[in-house]
Amino acid sequence: MLLPKYPDNPTPPPAHTHAPTDPAPVQRSLPSVSIDHKTIAALVVGGVVLTALLAAVAVTAISVAVAAVVLRSMLRDQRR
Repeated sequence: MLLPKYPDNPTPPPAHTHAPTDPAPVQRSLPSVSIDHKTIAALVVGGVVLTALLAAVAVTAISVAVAAVVLRSMLRDQRR
């Protein structure tokens, strides 16, 4: 006579077993990059130059807008 494999447990054993298909990926680190003082200085100078250029463009745009408003009001006054 054959006895059940798990006599105390009424649920049947699972039909399949879960096995991981791939092992965990290997963690790779980025190569170390050395940053010297010259690189930092170049970045700071570049940032200052770009900021100054942006400020110059903004000031120019505001000046052109003000000049346009003044010319428009002068021409409007001349027509009357």
